[in-house]
Amino acid sequence: MSDNPQGNAGPPQISVPPAGGGLTEVGRFGSSRSVLRVEDRALLAGQGRFTDDITSPHQAFVEFVRSPHAHAHIVSVDAESARAMPGVLAVFTGRDLAEVGVKPIPRTQNYKRPDGTPGATPAHRPLAHEVVRYVGEPVAAIVADSREAARAAADSLWIEYDELPAVVDPLQAIGPGAPVLCEAAPDNIAAATRYGDAFAAEQAFAHAAHTVTVTVANQRLAPSPLEPRSVRAELDPADGRLTLNMSSQMPTGVLHALCATLPDLAREQARVTVGDVGGGFGMKTSVYAEDIVVAHAARVLRRPVKWQADGSEDFLAAYHGRDVVSRAELALDPTGRVLALRVRSWANVGAYAMPAGVAIQLLVGPWVSTSIYDIGTIDLRFTAVLTNTTPTSAYRGAGRPEAIYLIERLFDAAAREMKLDPAELRRRNMIRPEQMPFKNAMGLVYDSGRFEHILDRGLAAADWPGYAARRDTSRQRGRLRGRGLATFLEWTGGNALEEHVHVRVAADGMVEIHSATQAMGQGIVTSYAQLAAQVFDLPLSCIRIVQGDTDIAQGFGSAGSRSLFTGGAAVQAGAEQTIERGRQLAGEALEASPVDIEYRAGRFTVMGTDLGIGLFELAARQSTQRIELDASAAAAGPTWPNGCHVCEVEVDPATGAVEVVSYTSVNDIGRVVNEPIARGQIEGGAVQGIGQALCEKVVYDHDSGQLLTGSFMDYAMPRADLGVAFKTVFDTSVPCLTNALGVKGVGELGTIGATPAAVNAVIDALDHAGLGREAERVQMPITSEQVWRALAGEPMPWPLRQEP
Repeated sequence: MSDNPQGNAGPPQISVPPAGGGLTEVGRFGSSRSVLRVEDRALLAGQGRFTDDITSPHQAFVEFVRSPHAHAHIVSVDAESARAMPGVLAVFTGRDLAEVGVKPIPRTQNYKRPDGTPGATPAHRPLAHEVVRYVGEPVAAIVADSREAARAAADSLWIEYDELPAVVDPLQAIGPGAPVLCEAAPDNIAAATRYGDAFAAEQAFAHAAHTVTVTVANQRLAPSPLEPRSVRAELDPADGRLTLNMSSQMPTGVLHALCATLPDLAREQARVTVGDVGGGFGMKTSVYAEDIVVAHAARVLRRPVKWQADGSEDFLAAYHGRDVVSRAELALDPTGRVLALRVRSWANVGAYAMPAGVAIQLLVGPWVSTSIYDIGTIDLRFTAVLTNTTPTSAYRGAGRPEAIYLIERLFDAAAREMKLDPAELRRRNMIRPEQMPFKNAMGLVYDSGRFEHILDRGLAAADWPGYAARRDTSRQRGRLRGRGLATFLEWTGGNALEEHVHVRVAADGMVEIHSATQAMGQGIVTSYAQLAAQVFDLPLSCIRIVQGDTDIAQGFGSAGSRSLFTGGAAVQAGAEQTIERGRQLAGEALEASPVDIEYRAGRFTVMGTDLGIGLFELAARQSTQRIELDASAAAAGPTWPNGCHVCEVEVDPATGAVEVVSYTSVNDIGRVVNEPIARGQIEGGAVQGIGQALCEKVVYDHDSGQLLTGSFMDYAMPRADLGVAFKTVFDTSVPCLTNALGVKGVGELGTIGATPAAVNAVIDALDHAGLGREAERVQMPITSEQVWRALAGEPMPWPLRQEP
């Protein structure tokens, strides 16, 4: 990232380039077109504006000193030598921040512990004070006039620790004699939830013709966006306002957290701006300790202060995803109809129970636990456990992948138990269209869905009947072939179902739309521009989308696959209302009744005449030289995108290496606004899900709590040589009924389906190799070593070290 002197610049104003400059405009303007992403030109040309590109004179730099221990008392901090180092401007410790009134990071817990007491978590201070609880927790911050000076001073700072026992395994953490992280939770249980009818489930299992059980781990993952976290803070010398430039998916939430944490900071005294974001995947949804410290330093020193994380810092201290151990059971009747689902899950939420991290595992995942299946009886128990590891929070899919993985593993296990085709067993249990709207066992309502239709299309696209022949061909080549199926849905929206926009038509020929949703690589600017261009009947080059500035727009932000069906609906509503406002103004200008005014291609005309006025000419006539208004749109409920994903793999029995040779998916995301963007979301998400299935895992040393996967030398990301060949189909026959656009969220669907499809494929290959039920004991990531050991007859890994 190059230095680009922009000072305290606002958000990027992203204009759509004119047609003919690399943009394809098909059949006039608007949505449902294969329009190239308008965000990409500047990025490909190296002209993006990321937080680290912003610099200014007298800018200072922060270096954090982090705990080398997973659990320890802080005995003392000697900062005098660091303060005396050349170029050092300040040294902050946890005690320093507490003494001046910097509060712990807000961590509201809406859940109870098993004994009925409120949910518990240690106070999460921006800099650790008295106790450190995970390796990498920030303990002190050095501010200097250069990064080099800050790093040199950090090396000279002396901290004395009294090391304490640590625990990283959630089941051991709730066992007798485990180290305690929080006095309010002596058993390390931060919170717990139960759903369903335990007695009814017990009766169903007692009378079932078949029961199956899977015990699985959804391993801890590192989000790994291309751009690590970055934050810069500056005070306006004129009015003392604090501006934070940062890489974030949810700038308004950061603003609120800053004002709740820093002393005497009112919301009108602070602003958060976001430029280009090099990926988020959920990691950039929350405020971080480093954000608060940088903001505090800027206020104290009254000069710009910046911190740019490196990759190792994000592995250590950026919030991780998943990390859940579960035992799940199905009870079935003689025909394969499911009688009951029973789940016990223990979620490792790390050293501090993040609100999102707890809600994802204790509420959001359970919402989709029965997926697209008509399962009326459930008994679900979920426990959030504190350990000496980095906190967990949102990660692409956020609870839905964990739940879908369980139910899809169970259906494959049941199909093997009953010697049924796995597709047929799923078909027998699917919710039918005539049952819509359908309330699932958790009380959530699906507005629409043709799940068996999507299954049929998926089986046809994947040539399901031809699998046996392909398996024989692979065998002739010395390979084991396996096939995995996932039929599933997800919930989207983050329970933030309303969005606002500000529309401004300017005399200079541009329509500018302000939104609090956030671009982060997902192509939302292009989709918004298409929706606006369709309503205004203007070229895309006339549309400008502005995001990432809490002074311009405040709202939930972008998470939970909500941007298009909430923010896009607001864009469309705002554009329509602006046209109506323009019709009123045109009536006044043309001395005609508004009902006689037609609008087309940027021009208002009196019906049946050639009398008219252009949209931008009309704007120029206003006293402000523009037409503008605020608009909003609210969805009636979440969306329920769904799909049928089929993965085929080949396994080399000599090495255990797994290659994904085919990946076919049929996806119901309602109306498709931009097919290439939707395809990129599905296929990119699938690669991420395959990464969890086959290679990714955050690992801590069991005894010391040291992070063993602190770089990409140790943490294996999915690579091109996995061999993925995608066939991606969209079924648009079932528009969503809960929003004006008829769209359903798409950003996480591929991630949710790919993990069970890929794992089921590997298990199928091992089953055909003669492992039988032992094949079901494989655990993610299914590495070549694990496969090789399984084929060699060695014991398989088991996720439960002990039963609670």
